[in-house]
Amino acid sequence: MACVCPKASRIILLFLAGILSILILEGCDQGASPDNDSSAASEDCYLVNHAAGETCVSRDTEQIVTLDTVSFENVVALGLQPVATTHVNFLEHLLSEDFAEVVDLGDGDRPGLERVLQIKPHLIFGLEEQQAFYSQAAQIAPTVLIPFEHSGDWKEMFAFTAQALDKADQVQEVMATYNTRLAELNQAILTLNEGNKPTISVVRIYPDGIALYTKVGFIGTILEDAELPRPASQDLNFEETKAFGFSTIQYKVSAEAFDKADADVIFIIVGNWDDQIDDALAALKADPLWSSLKAVQQGNVYEVGDHWIGSGPIAANAVIDDLFKHLLDMPNGDL
Repeated sequence: MACVCPKASRIILLFLAGILSILILEGCDQGASPDNDSSAASEDCYLVNHAAGETCVSRDTEQIVTLDTVSFENVVALGLQPVATTHVNFLEHLLSEDFAEVVDLGDGDRPGLERVLQIKPHLIFGLEEQQAFYSQAAQIAPTVLIPFEHSGDWKEMFAFTAQALDKADQVQEVMATYNTRLAELNQAILTLNEGNKPTISVVRIYPDGIALYTKVGFIGTILEDAELPRPASQDLNFEETKAFGFSTIQYKVSAEAFDKADADVIFIIVGNWDDQIDDALAALKADPLWSSLKAVQQGNVYEVGDHWIGSGPIAANAVIDDLFKHLLDMPNGDL
C-alpha cells in the first residue's frame, strides 16, 4: 500500500489552506472586516457610528440584508426593499407579493449568515443585541447595529436607520403622517363620546396565561401619543414594569388577578408566534373570572395581530387602523 510522506502531506495541507483562503476572500470581496469598518469616509462611502463601532456605508447601497424584523420594517418604510431578513413569518402586516422573493434567514438568534454570504449584500443591518454575529457579518459586508433597549424606542430606531441610509429627510414625512392620523383619531373619539375617552387595556396571550402591556413599549407609546388613557394597572413606567421581573414592557398576571386586565376596551394580541395560542385563547374565554370583566360583558374586546408588538412605523399605522376600526364602532359607544 502506498503512503504519503510527511513532506507531501504538508504540501497538500498548505495547498488546501490556500484554496480556502481564496474562497473566503472571494465571498467577502464586497464586505469589510471589523477593523476596516471604521475606515475614513470618502467619495464612495460615509461613516455611521452605531452600537458596535463605526462603519463606512456605501453611497450606492442597493442590496440590503437585515438580521431582524425591526430593521427590515424600517428599511421598507424608507422606500427600500431588503433582499433577506429573519423571522419572515412575523411580518404579516407588511409582507405582500412584493416581498415574495425575500430570503428567510431563520431565527434572529441564529441568523443564516451562510445564506447572507451567497447574497453578497452591500449593507447588513442588525440590532445591538446581535453583537455576537457582528464580526462574522462585517466580513461579508459593511454592517450597522442599531442601538436597542426595548420596543418603546421605535421612533429613535427608525430615525437612526434613516440616518444610516442617508434618508433622514424622509423621517419627518413618515412621522407627520403618523401624528396627523392620531390627531384625527383623537378628535373622532371625543366627538363620538361627547368629550370622553375610553380606557384601553392591552393583553397578550401566552400558552401559559396572559400578560399586560404597560405604557413603556411600542404599543404603549402609540396609545400615549393618541392621548388614550390606560387603566391604573397598566399606567406604569419602565422601572415599575421591570419590578415585576418578567419584562421591561409587560408583566404576567394570574387568573385571580384578571381584574387588572379590565378597562372600557380590551385589545387581545393573538399573534402567530406559538401554535398553542388558539387553545390558550379558548381557555381564557371559558374562564368565569375573565367573563366577569366589564369590557367582556359589554362586548368591547377585540383580537388583534402581531403588529401590536411591532417596532416600526408600518406596524404603528396598522395599529392606528385597528383603533379607528374598533374604537369608532364600539357596541357601547357611550362611555
